Amino acid sequence: QFRSIFKEFPYFNYAQSKALDDLLYTDRNFVICAPTGSGKTVMFELAITRLLMEAPLPWLNIKVVYMAPIKALCSQRFDDWKEKFGPIGLSCKELTGDTVMDDLFEIHNADIIITTPEKWDSMTRRWRDNSIVQLVRLFLIDEVHVIKDENRGATLEVVVSRMKTVQSALWRLSENHSTVPPLRFVAVSATIPNAEDIAEWLSDSKMPAVCLKIDEDQRPVKLRKIVLGFPCSDNQTEFKFDLTLNYKIASIIQTYSEQKPSLVFCATRKGVQQAASVLAKDAKFLLSIEQKQRLQRSANSLKDSKLRDLLMYGVAYHHAGMEVSDRKIIEGAFTIGDLPVLFTTSTLAMGVNLPAHLVVIKSTMHYVGGVFQEYSETDILQMIGRAGRPQFDTTATAVIMTRLSTREKYIQMLNGADIIESSLHRHLVEHLNAEIVLHTVTDVTVALEWIRSTFLYIRALKNPTHYGFSTGLDKIGIEAKLRELCLKNLNDLSSFDLIRMDQANNFKPTETGRLMAWYYIAFDTVKQFFTIKGTETLKELITMISNCTEFLDVKLRTNEKKILNALNKDKDKITIRFPMEGKIKTREMKINCLIQAQLGCIPVQDFTLTQDTGRIFRNGLRVTRWLCDFLASCKNNFSALLNSLILAKCFRCRLWENSLHVSKQLEKIGVSLSNAMVNAGLTSFKKIEETNARELELILNRHPPFGNQIKESVLYLPKYELDVEQLPKYSDTLAEILVTIKLINYEQLQTKRTATDFHCVTLVMGDADNQVIFNQKIMDSVLLKSGNWTKKIEVKRAFKSEDISINLISSDYVGLDVQQVYTVSYLTRKPVGSKMVTNPNLKAQSSLGTCYNSPQCLPAAKEDTGGRSKVDINYKKYGNRECNHRCKNKDVCGHDCCKTGVPPKSEMNGDSEFSLYLADLRSRNSISTVPPVKRLKMQMLNQAQNVDLKKFSFTPKSLLPPLPR
Repeated sequence: QFRSIFKEFPYFNYAQSKALDDLLYTDRNFVICAPTGSGKTVMFELAITRLLMEAPLPWLNIKVVYMAPIKALCSQRFDDWKEKFGPIGLSCKELTGDTVMDDLFEIHNADIIITTPEKWDSMTRRWRDNSIVQLVRLFLIDEVHVIKDENRGATLEVVVSRMKTVQSALWRLSENHSTVPPLRFVAVSATIPNAEDIAEWLSDSKMPAVCLKIDEDQRPVKLRKIVLGFPCSDNQTEFKFDLTLNYKIASIIQTYSEQKPSLVFCATRKGVQQAASVLAKDAKFLLSIEQKQRLQRSANSLKDSKLRDLLMYGVAYHHAGMEVSDRKIIEGAFTIGDLPVLFTTSTLAMGVNLPAHLVVIKSTMHYVGGVFQEYSETDILQMIGRAGRPQFDTTATAVIMTRLSTREKYIQMLNGADIIESSLHRHLVEHLNAEIVLHTVTDVTVALEWIRSTFLYIRALKNPTHYGFSTGLDKIGIEAKLRELCLKNLNDLSSFDLIRMDQANNFKPTETGRLMAWYYIAFDTVKQFFTIKGTETLKELITMISNCTEFLDVKLRTNEKKILNALNKDKDKITIRFPMEGKIKTREMKINCLIQAQLGCIPVQDFTLTQDTGRIFRNGLRVTRWLCDFLASCKNNFSALLNSLILAKCFRCRLWENSLHVSKQLEKIGVSLSNAMVNAGLTSFKKIEETNARELELILNRHPPFGNQIKESVLYLPKYELDVEQLPKYSDTLAEILVTIKLINYEQLQTKRTATDFHCVTLVMGDADNQVIFNQKIMDSVLLKSGNWTKKIEVKRAFKSEDISINLISSDYVGLDVQQVYTVSYLTRKPVGSKMVTNPNLKAQSSLGTCYNSPQCLPAAKEDTGGRSKVDINYKKYGNRECNHRCKNKDVCGHDCCKTGVPPKSEMNGDSEFSLYLADLRSRNSISTVPPVKRLKMQMLNQAQNVDLKKFSFTPKSLLPPLPR
């Protein structure tokens, strides 16, 4: 039954045959270090086969985790293994990015989980509550040399160390140790000199891990390596030098390609396109008629017009900023050999498997964090490893193009390799906090034991100077230094109240520390928000979010500045809500601009920026949810808390809280249909609900029953009402109020609901001194039981005013919030009553009646004085709004508008023919809900019935009165 897994491997190569016995017939941990193209993926498949051979049928309660550093590699493995393991009854699940709740349920049923270190880290931070983690029997680590990466390596290291900790904890907790199934680690890597250190790290107490190193000599396709040096003057920038190399590529391909596919690695996305354009002009490739026809068909399917033109010359480019469909077409053309030359960015070397006969590295410098720097040795080896196609070639060539001054350096590099070091010491503070929250680390002694389970400990003993320790230290001295490093990081955590330490140096996590670990928040982000004043507006919070460490991987590219500046300030176009001063010149300003553009439904016609926006919102959703919980623990930050709740909801809905595009939240309504509804004045759920279904279809250019479906979606959204009543118990400084939340349509929602079962509202109340009076989440499921929720709340008197702000904020929907101000009465002041207002951030929304929280839609708060004035009721009777006159008694003043109000502000700027037409449709609809065609027939029938037939009756002449003379 395993034959289908290995059907494309009729024979095993040298590396696979050496590994076969240990992988297939033992359960020892295993590390294999081999050149790219040696068939390392088969090592994983052999390990899975071993697990299936040992586990009894049916294969229940066993999980296999495959972990790779980038999503592209995970997607490739998922597609491959879904086809291979599906027929024998194993299901695969890809777990990358910010996975929604449904996916977490799905992986309970998955046998093979394919994930990234970051995602598995966030999953295992609650492993004691997560049975999935405890069921893992085989842990596969691809590209383990990424442990050296300064940004991502620490996460990989901690995740593997945590899996070892989970295993040992389960073993300690079990009375019968034989019942605890073993956890096996299998790691593969490119050529690294210290693979033995990785094996030592993965060894368990019973048996050391097997380490298999395969030399370049055993590579299936022999690789010829060439380093070419080009002159670069002192006054020539790296950018200009990179441009000059574009004109050298044609001769290199002509010399070394042997008319076979060539892959050219460039430093940037823009560099990829420029180099491809130059080569298309400089070189001509011999293509057969069949190749030309296939390339023509591929070109016709491409969305990128530049790429379409280049493809007909036998040249193309490939990078992460392209449309996914375009990338797939180019990959397919290159794989089958129709495309002679492909230009790509260095990230492809670790991602999609596209081997070539010739690999060219154009320049050894790349652009990182705003500066040019040399590729690491691992990056270079990864790129040249793409040379050689085992199915077609026996030899391959890799050419490195560099400056004349660095040529010798790269010649020496290719003869040896970089030692892999740990980077955990740079990110120790976040990971220590996570382990303390997990109760893995409880004191300094245990912290040092945990350090001993890491790769950092192994390398610190062998190369202490790399970690800032003295050279002459013995093992005891190095452990003392590691203890000092732990204490320094623990003191940092303690100083921000993320952990508590007693005199005996025992640790306990605080609620803030738990939130930091659960939401996977960086320590620098937490430090930034500790400076919060508590009065922050939406604008200020977005600026702070844009500065978070979570967005460090977002880069500002030169070619994006024009688009971003136009989004920020432009007289002729729609711009962002809170423009920034000056030009867009930093990464933080770009993030701020993209957040606001997305929330404002401003289209961004650039695929790379769209990708960045997606990444920002995935991380931003997590950061804003953490911020709400973080601020909820304080009492003197009502304004910041309220705005953080609103902002978290905005990130979830990808809309401003006062957006006119509320319809975009409904199923089957995208940006274009939402724009059509806004143009028709349908800017609130209430207006959509009141509109005839046939009229909705007319506006949206859709056929029935589309209008009924939209109306039904709105009809089954929860509708809330706030009722506030002051209780007779009050003094000079204290009062009691009774707050009731009513779910107006709760009977309707018993049968069907548009919102999810997890939907909730947050009741947050604050006073004029910015103190939080009350803050609580209320689930819809609670309100559905009786239709209301009541709470007696004690209110302390504020210094500035007796007014309190009461807000009901929906977790998932813009347009459902209810907000009001209530004036509390105290013993020394006559009760004044209450009035309805909206949050300052919602002025635009309220004036347009965009949602149920506009003054016309909100319920009046009850008051002790027995009701509102007659004038207040009169102007609403006419459908008007209150005028702005400040008359003391509007019942007796001389202004008519004080009695009857003024007409509501127009929803539309200008009366276009279309808007007048729609207004006419609406006025007709207010009279009758009958469809327009039927209504017209009825009107014609009525007109016929109302005709005075006497006018047309025949009267004899003799009966007519005599004509006057």
